[in-house]
Amino acid sequence: MESLPISLQSLGPAVRQLRVAVVTETYPPEVNGVAMTTGRLVDGLLRLGHRIQLIRPRQHAGDAPLNVEGFEEVLSRGLPIPRYKHLKLGLPARSALIKLWSLRRPDVVQVVTEGPLGWSALAAARKLRLPVVTEFHTNFHAYSRYYGVGWLKQSVAGYLRRFHNKGDRCLVPTEELAEELRQAGVRAVEVVARGVDTTLFSPARRSESLRGRWGLSPQTLLLAVVGRIAPEKNLELAVSAMGAVAAAGIDCRLLLVGDGPAREALAAAHPEVIFAGMRSGDDLACHYASADLFLFPSLTETFGNVTTEALASGLPVIGFDYAAAALRVRSGINGWLACKGDEQAFIAATLKVAGDPSLRREMASSARASVLDADWERIARRLVAVMEEVLQRHEARAGLVGAGAL
Repeated sequence: MESLPISLQSLGPAVRQLRVAVVTETYPPEVNGVAMTTGRLVDGLLRLGHRIQLIRPRQHAGDAPLNVEGFEEVLSRGLPIPRYKHLKLGLPARSALIKLWSLRRPDVVQVVTEGPLGWSALAAARKLRLPVVTEFHTNFHAYSRYYGVGWLKQSVAGYLRRFHNKGDRCLVPTEELAEELRQAGVRAVEVVARGVDTTLFSPARRSESLRGRWGLSPQTLLLAVVGRIAPEKNLELAVSAMGAVAAAGIDCRLLLVGDGPAREALAAAHPEVIFAGMRSGDDLACHYASADLFLFPSLTETFGNVTTEALASGLPVIGFDYAAAALRVRSGINGWLACKGDEQAFIAATLKVAGDPSLRREMASSARASVLDADWERIARRLVAVMEEVLQRHEARAGLVGAGAL
């Protein structure tokens, strides 16, 4: 089945084989950071010898669950998300999950998304006294002002705080975000970083034929943005940065890879921009590597996987000093950072790097090396360590210490 981006051929031994119920409202082949991260971690858990029960909404009418040794899918009902009809919001399923987990208890429940399905999983797990870890992936409360409902920000933040405090641990990708959530009243926050596939994303995938299809010469400087084309991504700033580079007399174009509710309006307003649509796998990797400079203008990320994918592809990154960019980008070394929210500094950084070919080449040579340590197996092992700690605490409370493997 195409929705499972994993190999089950050679699973490694585990210290203790855990049965993990993963509950998520998005999963590959859906294309977004949450789906990609969840798919990679499920792959990592399986390779370490753990058993996965994946609970997700049915993605389309012909979607069928995959059940093989070590991996079981349970499909739930879902509704299309407004403005993102290719994604589903899982419907409440508390009773069904209680029944499912009463028949075969997981050791740990991993709740990835904060929608109705995720809330149901929390409620069912609490009812059955199961260990739970939640994940904070998306700054929904920060999105509110981009959709004209800024007055909802406090309500959404309150919901997220209650949601994550119902679990034993809330997992975040950076210490910066962990501290932000602690200040907002979320208890027991743990950092589990994000990885990047350095085999897939590589400078070796650069394609001059692809650049030729876009009408670019070998000298054309291609600025790239990859991600959802939506108001909260601040894409007008990328367009402004391109305009500033062009005004400086540099032959350049802007490439936007992705899709979303703002694409039609943005394409109409800026016909000079290349819109490549949604891409994945080798095709996506070629799009990254065929660019020369990566722009990340968003101010609403919890991490920003595209930042590490761009670096692995050999692209210097221009971004704001938070999330993945703050963690991985060093100004003058593999990109340039602007203070968060300082759009003029972002444009100035783009101009500086775009206008200095020698500096850009040095940054490009350093970009890939800066993320070679971010392998997914190491991230999966860190996740298992958190799960083990949570499980041991539950066993201690229940007087089951030393109960052993399943």
